[in-house]
Amino acid sequence: MRVSSATHCALALLLAVSAAAGCGTPHRDAADSTAAGRPLAFARQEPFVKRPFRPVSGERWIGNGIAYGPHRDGQRPGGPSPSPAEVRQDLGLMAKHWRLLRIYGASGPAETILEAIREDGHDMKVMLGVWIDPEERPGGNGGGLVPSPEARAANRREIESAVRLADAYPEIVIAVSVGNETQVSWSSHRVPPGLLIGYVREMRARTPAPVTVADDFNFWNKPESRDVARELDFIVTHMHPLWNGLPLAGALDWTRRTFAEVQAAHPGDALVLGETGWATQKHDVGEQAKLIKGQPGETQQKIFYDAVAAWAAKERIPVFFFEAFDENWKGGEHPDEVEKHWGLFRADRSPKPALAGGA
Repeated sequence: MRVSSATHCALALLLAVSAAAGCGTPHRDAADSTAAGRPLAFARQEPFVKRPFRPVSGERWIGNGIAYGPHRDGQRPGGPSPSPAEVRQDLGLMAKHWRLLRIYGASGPAETILEAIREDGHDMKVMLGVWIDPEERPGGNGGGLVPSPEARAANRREIESAVRLADAYPEIVIAVSVGNETQVSWSSHRVPPGLLIGYVREMRARTPAPVTVADDFNFWNKPESRDVARELDFIVTHMHPLWNGLPLAGALDWTRRTFAEVQAAHPGDALVLGETGWATQKHDVGEQAKLIKGQPGETQQKIFYDAVAAWAAKERIPVFFFEAFDENWKGGEHPDEVEKHWGLFRADRSPKPALAGGA
């Protein structure tokens, strides 16, 4: 087995007596245990030296990226996964348009994706996700929150897998994002900030890759986001004009203005636009019918995609457009559910107008 410098650091950490020992990583109490899936008690490394996020291939900027969910019809996270051949087909399609991918979890198909990139010789870089879920669930009969050993174990598997994959594919994994929309007020999987910070510190101590957290702009523009931001090498923010009631005519201006507001709230921090996009269909009932005022559609998606790509390239802002493929496992049962229709490719892998013109 090849042992990298990151693995040496992790091993040295187990023997550290002070924060000065162990490849420059912070001290961990030897009594800490991972048996319950909790983050290890890593202290914040001081002095805190930010690691740069560099979306480049050689000297070429590749910051026009794409968010990639690989599950096709009949597949879903925790259920049937795409085959290596299906992943290879997806990568071949995406490689014509993007060299930078974002994936949201470190278990499941993640290793299949990274292995296929390497074996097929794709010039692609990846921001690897670590999916974090709440480790406490509502108890019965109004009894408050109770620990969830299953969620803790799942979080631990994500962390361990991310450490291993970042170590095994250092030429591909250029950043690790811990948690996705776990802090914004409307999230269905919020976790306490302390829990998230614990996992961030652990990940940063166990891998040399830059480490971040991805969340909605409506968290990053709040004062309470500073405690999380100070632990990160850079910030990943989401901003969806459709969900925020914008028509197409005002979508780019809103995105630019909101991005600037988040940047102003975190001066000195590098900022990445981790999600923005334009859906091509929506249902006429529920929250999406109330909140979405702009017109979804394939023509509208192309206009927004082209505008965002041009702005980001001019300003050298790394952006992950949401998303590569329609994913029919998402949302409710109705086929018009908006969460199924953000892809630049349809679920059958045919391109929508934004990409139909080629690379």
